[in-house]
Amino acid sequence: MNTVLTIAGSDSSGGAGIQADLKTFTMHNTFGMSVITAITAQNTTGVRSIQNINKEIIEDQIDAVFEDIYPMAVKIGMVSNKEIIKVISEKLKKYNAKNIVLDTVMVSTSGHELLEKDARETLVKELLPLASIITPNLPEAEILCGFKINNEEEMRMACQKISTYYKGYILIKGGHLETSEKAIDILYKDGKYENFENDFIDNKNTHGTGCTLSSAIAANLALGKDIEESVKKAKDYVYSAISSKIDLGKGKGPINHMYKFSLGGKN
Repeated sequence: MNTVLTIAGSDSSGGAGIQADLKTFTMHNTFGMSVITAITAQNTTGVRSIQNINKEIIEDQIDAVFEDIYPMAVKIGMVSNKEIIKVISEKLKKYNAKNIVLDTVMVSTSGHELLEKDARETLVKELLPLASIITPNLPEAEILCGFKINNEEEMRMACQKISTYYKGYILIKGGHLETSEKAIDILYKDGKYENFENDFIDNKNTHGTGCTLSSAIAANLALGKDIEESVKKAKDYVYSAISSKIDLGKGKGPINHMYKFSLGGKN
């Protein structure tokens, strides 16, 4: 059985975070495990409150997983303060974790701060060097590169800037780019760019898209695929999940992680 671990926050509405990750792992025929870093009270209209998990409990969760069922890949999502980031970094180095996908979660879709500002430097210093791939959206990429991103060319410039201090794969998600006729993501490593383009889908319900993409990449890495193929398959999965167009909640609802069931088991 191919095993995957998510280290992230809990989303009470089930569309993002740990809940989205575990659904995604299951739909990729992998065995999902979790380390919960925070509990959020949220729904499709926004985040109401956040409570971080005690760092000692986070340490124990990581130890419990790695000492028993070693994960073939690790997805890291919401890690909201310096102490939690340092604990995770130390433990992943201790257990020599492989295939780490870092979703640089900083701000929720509704604009709620999910990473304390003084923890951003710690994230860059402690977790980025461990990651095989990072998956920032445009607002997060702007924080990491230090300038505004308004078009595809500036996405490429951001990749170059981030690569001056991070040597793994960079996947900048261009879903927020208003100047493009298509949804463009750019994968970058060692001077090589690869574009992933999809038509925009007329669907406001995209809650949890970033969490789902990063966990799908991790699941595919656990299945033995390389990063380029893992990104492509993850993109296809997310595109189908959005295209399914379920409509839950009063705000920006979740995507349909289980779309294969509604299609009668067809991919």
